[in-house]
Amino acid sequence: QVQLVESGGGLVQAGGSLRLSCAASGRTFSSYAMGWFRQAPGKERDFVAAITRGGGSVYYADSVKGRFTISRDNAKNTVYLQMNSLKPEDTAVYYCATSRYSGSYVYTSPADFGSWGQGTQVTVSS
Repeated sequence: QVQLVESGGGLVQAGGSLRLSCAASGRTFSSYAMGWFRQAPGKERDFVAAITRGGGSVYYADSVKGRFTISRDNAKNTVYLQMNSLKPEDTAVYYCATSRYSGSYVYTSPADFGSWGQGTQVTVSS
């Protein structure tokens, strides 16, 4: 079992930046792909970004492409989400997750992720 703890959320004005972190423990971090998802009130949990276990491949939702950057530091068991040019529609609870599978693929469906953090709130004011 893996434990994930997100941090870095907060309140920011539109156009601003935030960097989310997700620290993992309890399993070999570098063996699994990681992802970020978000959920706004009354909406489903949506894919934001994902990264392969080695960090060589990344994938983004169209809504964040060019503004968000996912990265990982396997030596620190941490995955990051750098969010720039934030918009009010980015307001949501952001979750990190670790893939169910240890392959070298990037996953984008919530069903492919088995462990989730508790989430961190990001609020973007207009």
